[in-house]
Amino acid sequence: MITFNSKQKIFHLEGQGTSYVIGVSPREDFHHLYWGKSLSSKSLQKILRDWQKRAIETEHHISREFQTREFPDFGHNDLRAPAFQVKQADGSRVSEFLYVSHSITPGKPDFGLGPSSQVEDSDQVQTLRINLVDKLKKQELELYYTLYPQRNIVVRRTILRNKDAKPISLLKLMSSSLDFAPGPYRLVRFPGAWANERKMVEGPLLPGTTRLESRRGISSHEMNPFTMVTRGEATEEKGEVYGFALAYSGNWLMEAELFRTGGLRLNAGLNDFDFEWQLKPGENFTTPECVLAYSPNGYSQLSLDLHHFTREKVIRGTWQYKPRPILINNWEATYFKFNHDKLMKIAKAGKEAGIELFVLDDGWFGKRDNDTTSLGDWFVDKRKLPKGLRGLSDDIHGLGLKFGLWIEPEMISPQSQLYKKHPDWCLHVPGRKRRMARSQLVLDMSRPEIRDYLFDTISKALEEARVDYVKWDMNRSLSEVGNRVLSPQKQGELYHRYMMGVYDLMDRLNRRFPRVLFEGCSGGGARFDLGVLSYHPQIWTSDNTDGLERLFIQYATSFAYPPIAMGAHISSVPNHITHRSIPLKWRALVAMSGNFGVEADISKWSPRDRKELAGYIRFYKEIRPLVQFGDFYRLESPYNSLQTSWMFVNKTQTEALLFVFQVKPWTKGTKVPPIKLRGLNPSKTYEIKGEKLKISGKKMMKVGWLPKAFRTARGNYHSSLYRLI
Repeated sequence: MITFNSKQKIFHLEGQGTSYVIGVSPREDFHHLYWGKSLSSKSLQKILRDWQKRAIETEHHISREFQTREFPDFGHNDLRAPAFQVKQADGSRVSEFLYVSHSITPGKPDFGLGPSSQVEDSDQVQTLRINLVDKLKKQELELYYTLYPQRNIVVRRTILRNKDAKPISLLKLMSSSLDFAPGPYRLVRFPGAWANERKMVEGPLLPGTTRLESRRGISSHEMNPFTMVTRGEATEEKGEVYGFALAYSGNWLMEAELFRTGGLRLNAGLNDFDFEWQLKPGENFTTPECVLAYSPNGYSQLSLDLHHFTREKVIRGTWQYKPRPILINNWEATYFKFNHDKLMKIAKAGKEAGIELFVLDDGWFGKRDNDTTSLGDWFVDKRKLPKGLRGLSDDIHGLGLKFGLWIEPEMISPQSQLYKKHPDWCLHVPGRKRRMARSQLVLDMSRPEIRDYLFDTISKALEEARVDYVKWDMNRSLSEVGNRVLSPQKQGELYHRYMMGVYDLMDRLNRRFPRVLFEGCSGGGARFDLGVLSYHPQIWTSDNTDGLERLFIQYATSFAYPPIAMGAHISSVPNHITHRSIPLKWRALVAMSGNFGVEADISKWSPRDRKELAGYIRFYKEIRPLVQFGDFYRLESPYNSLQTSWMFVNKTQTEALLFVFQVKPWTKGTKVPPIKLRGLNPSKTYEIKGEKLKISGKKMMKVGWLPKAFRTARGNYHSSLYRLI
């Protein structure tokens, strides 16, 4: 899997069909040689000969800017964006870390608190550690590469150790950095906004630096910490695609610098914005993980590798391979206006329809009649729930349903008992105005006493109510990021300390309640990343439950994240955000493409709609294992097609599901091309249930198939699901 050629001084990380090659130059600098398809011996030797010519550095011959480097330092004659920057005790910012040693070990080290991909079988995974040293300043840099060869995944992270007798300041430290050889490159990013998360945007990389980032203290609605670089044009099935996904939920950065030579440098890791970390003698700093994936066969293969990796190595605990329950949430049904009887009415209607889990959302605690009060007061409001949480939970469980609860642990309302008692617990700068968003402030999660309070009070509520599911929300970005606890020299550490504090609380609650299903949420999908998925097996994809908008959101989200991670619910119409009315069938099929649920007071629905919903729920229970654990393929994009289609295929290729949605109306005579299916067994003949049709997998993949229902002109919002066996 990982080999070292001591004569040529190169490291070769070999996956199933991929190669990642790095080398030590004559001056002990670290260079990136290759990342792509598996190399033959002949191709590798050619790369080595070319590199050996370029790697020679003399006073007059070559600048480091013309070398492809693996983890570039700062202050020498490579003036591109560095992978790190250290301010020394004497004020200088120049570093030079050179190779001294390495180790190749089975499995993966324990990096302590924070998101980390798992290793069940150490014989199937190897980790390369490269030791670099700045001899003048007595600092050590450790570069870690964990290879998951079956998924063609390399996971990188970095540790800086201060072995000097004086303190230093870390100004920047990336998890991953590498230089690509010259070529035409394109960048795929996923920007968005609240209720409009993760829109796919693709275009050429132009000379200069492109920064994808969040400075909001959360991974954000505005940009997702996942990006893809393609060499030239790429499609679902063709083209070289490189993927970078950060397992981090705070301020992050991916910077792509296209140099005048056509070469590309891509750095990924913690954002250096407002970041400065003090390292005393003997201390070290560890970066978050960056997951690197490569596909020579277009986007689809990259997504499949990332989906498998996330399900197998990122998501953990009881719910890793357990089917997720179908839930009904009362938020869009009642908002803050509910009581025990009203909730039970919704729950009973849900039970009749086949729902498995009832979730009580915002408004159950303190005196929470609107969003201006009570965050932090995690005790039940007896005005609304006179029987308490336990009474409600007992009645819900008595119906044969599981019981879930909404919390927002990281927030505090100025109108709360907690704020009156501890006004200094929020993030704030002494003497400065405390600016609110959604009428709330942010608790300083870097402080252990605050996390202890939250752990104790939330644990008490979960235990008392026998909670089976928790929706963990976080509804605003960080501002006035300061506190009285850290020294003036350490204020630049607070963003990261906050995020590590959140991970600590998530981890403690996971350990205390291993059977509880936690779902992440941040104003919808503002914290949809591998960091949250390390603690919460699923995430609320967006507050926007409009069936048409969800096509775009779930389609783009699937490039990095598997459908099992996506909360996808039906809601009433007109939709509470877009005010659009879409047929129930369409809404159901979009929601059935993820973790299916309902956000509505279905007790008010017509008997016909409730019966139809019950039918969809029964069918989803049949196909749930395939949707949640099967391979997902995007077939037609909502961005540039008359219709959108995607499909799920089981591991043995004996069963598949095809979803088709008419995105735009077409006029009579419009020629709609057949849909080319993916992932089928070409030698198997499939029966398409309900169509009285049998057709080979080879024909459906090579020639395609267009259902009769989509061959003629239709009105708006036509959708269908086809089962292939």
